[in-house]
Amino acid sequence: MSKLTLSVDDDVIQQAKSWAAREGTSVSQLVERYLREAATSGPRPDEAAPPVLRRLRGCLKGLDVEAHRCHLEEKYR
Repeated sequence: MSKLTLSVDDDVIQQAKSWAAREGTSVSQLVERYLREAATSGPRPDEAAPPVLRRLRGCLKGLDVEAHRCHLEEKYR
C-alpha cells in the first residue's frame, strides 16, 4: 500500500475524523473509498454513490480544458 500526502483545511480534517468515527472506519479508508468511486464510470447498481460524489459528478462537463490550462500556466508563471 502506498502513502499519499494531502493538504486539507483543519476544519475539514476534523469533520472527516468525526464522520469516520461515526461510520466506524478511518479517514484513510474514507479517502480510498471516495477515490475508488470517483475513478469508476458511475455508481455500481448494488451500491448508491456517496452524496458528495453525486454532487461532484458532471460538474466539469463543458469545461474548456485548453483555456483552463492556459489560465493555470499564466497564473503560475
